[in-house]
Amino acid sequence: MSGTKPISVSNQPPLILLADDDKIIRVMLREFMEKEGYRVMDVTNGKECLEAFLTVKPDLVILDGIMPVMDGFACCKQLIQIARNNLAIALANFDTGGSSLGTTVISKLWERTPILMITGLENPDLVDRAFEAGASDFVTKPIHMGILRQRIRRLLQQAQLYKQLEAANKALQHLANVDGLTGVANRRRFNDYLNSQWLTLASERSPLSLILCDIDFFKLYNDKYGHPAGDMCLQKVGTVLSETVQNSQDLVARYGGEEFAVIMPNTHMGGAVHFAAAMQAKVRELEIIHEASTISRYVTLSLGVATTIPTFESEPSSLILEADKALYKAKAEGRNRIILKQMLD
Repeated sequence: MSGTKPISVSNQPPLILLADDDKIIRVMLREFMEKEGYRVMDVTNGKECLEAFLTVKPDLVILDGIMPVMDGFACCKQLIQIARNNLAIALANFDTGGSSLGTTVISKLWERTPILMITGLENPDLVDRAFEAGASDFVTKPIHMGILRQRIRRLLQQAQLYKQLEAANKALQHLANVDGLTGVANRRRFNDYLNSQWLTLASERSPLSLILCDIDFFKLYNDKYGHPAGDMCLQKVGTVLSETVQNSQDLVARYGGEEFAVIMPNTHMGGAVHFAAAMQAKVRELEIIHEASTISRYVTLSLGVATTIPTFESEPSSLILEADKALYKAKAEGRNRIILKQMLD
């Protein structure tokens, strides 16, 4: 895992879910909306509407107020409750480091599908009931097609704007969390993710491993081959480290300069060492020529591995410190090696 990927807004025609028990009206509205260029799915009551909504995820719902089995008002309340439940889940589970607040929670706020209610002209109280149930707008029977056209366009344009804002927000979040040169997570994302995983694993009493790795003699590499070549070297190493990760919970980040870090939740020392060895081997297999190195013809890595079981009384910085000590020792003992540090809980 290297960061949040931006999303794209669908180019498909909007999908409208229509619920009305009157077959003549359903056929009339379906033909009208399909001529307007929309995709349409129609059902006969509120219960069928809820089932279809969860399956097809429409861009707009049109509900007749009075239907058998479940009327439009009850269905509308259920649809709004679904949106509230999704938001509550997002709030309960969002990354406690704060970095996903702008994506998960805000997207859930914007996820509410607009609902257009069909009410009777002779009963104005139904309009009040429609808005109390959570409807976005209403049209009255007999339906004026010009008014219907404009209400549908307005609601869909509003929903499309929300989706575009969500996409832009996720793109900005992606930029804020990803290192621009290597494409892996940046230091900010590293800090947020380590803090959130520390709290999660402290409550579960589960292990957390951290690998810090440094490209050996990278300054000499830059001096000999130039900074453009150094940047390319960092990019290749970052790509290899990301490709070596197999657990979706693991986070590869650029820690600083020529240093990378890998956060490995629910991973004991043995698993972390295995992964560190795999990273070291994959970088060696790149065979990036490094004539200024005194230990190898190719670019190599020194790695420090630390593992602990987080507690609420300790800090994530303690794990970073031990991994850093292990990395320093790996470099002091000749580089191109892995040093381990098992922390006591």
